Amino acid sequence: MLGSLLSICLLLHLVVSVPQPPCRRCCEHLPPLDDAGTLKENLPAMPEVRTYINMTILKGDKGDRGERGTPGKPGIEGSLGPRGAEGPEGAKGQVGAPGDACKSQHSAFSVGRRKSLHSVDNYQALIFDTIFVNTPKHFDMFSGKFHCQIPGIYFFNVNIHTWNFKETYLHIMHKESEKAIVYAQPSNRSIMQSQSVMLPLQEGDEVWVRLYKRERENAIYSDDVDVYITFNGYLIKAETE
Repeated sequence: MLGSLLSICLLLHLVVSVPQPPCRRCCEHLPPLDDAGTLKENLPAMPEVRTYINMTILKGDKGDRGERGTPGKPGIEGSLGPRGAEGPEGAKGQVGAPGDACKSQHSAFSVGRRKSLHSVDNYQALIFDTIFVNTPKHFDMFSGKFHCQIPGIYFFNVNIHTWNFKETYLHIMHKESEKAIVYAQPSNRSIMQSQSVMLPLQEGDEVWVRLYKRERENAIYSDDVDVYITFNGYLIKAETE
């Protein structure tokens, strides 16, 4: 017990005997100030603080749509693309309006003769007495001439039967011009002769068959029973097509 008290007394003595530092204010370590209140010694410069504003976070409201600009220049034409798939078949269209009957583009005739014919002092046009076809009546049976009313290309054909021991000499005529000849020399046998020609015609042109005059004795044969002589023609292609 006595030992413990001695230890305590010794500890207190040591605490009391240790010298303590004098009290100081917390700002006593700074350099003294002058009369204006500024430091008498130059202190290190403080770093400059600059404000940085991030503009991306200052996004405003969406503005109105601007006016449409002028179109730019066309670009270079691109290469042809691949052929697309075939589309479905369309619906059947409506029936068109009927055509004008006055604009019919057809003309054809086929006529025959049942009488023989001998040459005389003048040229003779073959007159026909039998109609096989005459639509739309462009062939004149009284004159024996075809009158063109639809300009275009026409085909004509004439068939005759020769007379024994007589010459046969005819022409297919276009107006007053000889275009093709039908000819057979005298023979002890009668034969069939034929000639064909294609002619471009204008409206008003005439085509007919002419027997040559008497200076060359000639004739064509026929009878009242059979038709030996025929003259045919038809429009191949109208000029307006």
